[in-house]
Amino acid sequence: MGLKTDYISEKQLEPNPGVLYIVGTPIGNLEDFSPRAKNLLSKVSIIACEDTRHSGQLFKKFEIKATLISFHKHNIHARIPKLLKKLAEGETLALVSDAGLPSVSDPGEELVAASRKVGHKVVCIPGPCAAMTALVSSGLPSQRFCFEGFLPSKPKHRKVLLNSISNETRTTIIYEAPHKLLKLLKELSLLCGEDRSIQVARELTKKYEEQIGPTIGEAMKYFSKNKPKGEFTLVLGGAPKGKITHISDEQLIDEMQKLISSGVSTNHAAKKLGSKTGYSRNYLYSLMH
Repeated sequence: MGLKTDYISEKQLEPNPGVLYIVGTPIGNLEDFSPRAKNLLSKVSIIACEDTRHSGQLFKKFEIKATLISFHKHNIHARIPKLLKKLAEGETLALVSDAGLPSVSDPGEELVAASRKVGHKVVCIPGPCAAMTALVSSGLPSQRFCFEGFLPSKPKHRKVLLNSISNETRTTIIYEAPHKLLKLLKELSLLCGEDRSIQVARELTKKYEEQIGPTIGEAMKYFSKNKPKGEFTLVLGGAPKGKITHISDEQLIDEMQKLISSGVSTNHAAKKLGSKTGYSRNYLYSLMH
C-alpha cells in the first residue's frame, strides 16, 4: 500500500497457540512461496486446506509435514465448530486455499469471522493474489477498483450484475473459467461495446503468462482462434464518467420502440439511443431481438 514500516523478523515467535493464520500460497510460480509462510506451515498443529490432495503435493515439494484437514465450500459449517474447538484447546491453525490468499473467491471469510467473534487472534501471512497481480500489470487505472470474482451463473442474477459492471466507472476485476470465457466476453461486448479497455490474464507468474487486450473486441478475436486454457483474470476498464445514464431494460425497450415507430430502422434507433444513454449499440439492438 506504499505505507512506511519497520521491518522485523517474527520467525522465532510464530506460531502462537490459539491463533488462526491465513497463509498465502503460490498462484503458479513456486518461487513466490515466502520463507515466512513455509516456516509457519512446517510448525502449526493443523492446516485447513481447500483440497488436501492439491495442497499435499505443494507441501511435499517443500518437505512440509503437517496434519491436513479439508475446508471447502461444501463443509464450511460442519468444520468451523471443530476448528474453533482446536483453537480453544491451544492448537495452532493455518488456513490455505488451492492458490493465492484464502477468502478471496475461496473459502475462509466465514472461519475468520467466527474466530474473531469468539476472541481468537487472526494473522495473515501475505502472499500472491491473482486479482492484484493482474491489476497492477494491466496498465489500467488501479487507484480505485472493484473486485467481483466469479460471476453468478443464474441468468437473472448474472444479468443484473453485468449491467452494474458495465456502468461502473472504476476498473473491475473478474475471475472466469476457460470454458465460460468467450461467453463472458460476448456479454461484456454487448453491454460495454467492443472498444472498452480490457486485459485478460492467464498463467500468471508462470513461464507462459499471457495478457490479452487491449479491448474486448481484440480479446474476443484472439480467443475465438486460440482455445482458452487455464483460469482467467479479467481486468475491465471503467465506463467513461458521466456517459452512462442508468435506465432499466424495460425503459430502453420503450425508447427503442418509440424511435422505430417514428420510421427509423432498429439499427439506427440503437445507434441514436446509444449516443444519448452511453449503452452500446449492440446491447440496445439485442434487446429488440
